[in-house]
Amino acid sequence: MSRDPFRPRSAYRHWTPVLTRWFDNDVFGHVNNTIYYGWLDTAVCGWLMEVGLLEVEGEDLIGLVIETGCAYASPVSFPQRVEIGLRVARIGNSSVTYHLGVFVESAEAASAQGHFTHVYVDRTDRRPAKLDERWRTLLSQLT
Repeated sequence: MSRDPFRPRSAYRHWTPVLTRWFDNDVFGHVNNTIYYGWLDTAVCGWLMEVGLLEVEGEDLIGLVIETGCAYASPVSFPQRVEIGLRVARIGNSSVTYHLGVFVESAEAASAQGHFTHVYVDRTDRRPAKLDERWRTLLSQLT
């Protein structure tokens, strides 16, 4: 199966360091695929919290994940350290698609890359809500 090459390290705008744990390895001796999804979610939500767009209680908008995916190129194993690169690929009216890269610490080539799409909805009625200028300005920092 052929696929497009993975995005390079330079494609990403924000970095989240991750320490692998013994628990992350599966019986095949590498990090289990389910762990990668936790890393992707942590990178996106961590950045949103850092810039003030995600408050667990009180924020009017909440992001619901409507799509996520991950492709793998090379294994990662405990005790390697990894860095999750984050960029915004698309800003819609009420949605944002993030691209993420999983890099072993200091590696130039990604071990995996993923995408993650949030639709932002009103906390109360759960209907899609338009992203205001504050959101667009902060999200644009990652394009």
